[in-house]
Amino acid sequence: MLRTFCTLIALACVDAAKVLTQTPSVHTVSPGEEVLLKCNIQRDEGYYVSWYKQVPGSTPQYILKFYHDHSSPSFGTGFSSDRFNSKASSNIDYQFIIKRAEAGDSAVYYCSTWDDSAKENVSQ
Repeated sequence: MLRTFCTLIALACVDAAKVLTQTPSVHTVSPGEEVLLKCNIQRDEGYYVSWYKQVPGSTPQYILKFYHDHSSPSFGTGFSSDRFNSKASSNIDYQFIIKRAEAGDSAVYYCSTWDDSAKENVSQ
């Protein structure tokens, strides 16, 4: 009886790892159109959501970071608000926007944030 009781306490103390959900998984647009990508971070732990661009065969490029309480994102080198933006519709739902898409924007984009329970960055 005591053994079962201790096991239940141990299970209750485990915090599940955060799972990020990004949509759409594939998005095709024509040059000049706007791109909207969404990222659900499951729970708000008070950390920025960052967005990255990765061209196949290259290292990821940091685009920007944004927190839902802030009015505007902070940008990485080579990226600015004239074509890129991020917003939040809630404390767990984030959007990444590319204005006036260009051929050079073709890449894999992913969101990332810190996970307190895993003590590491998680991304999708």
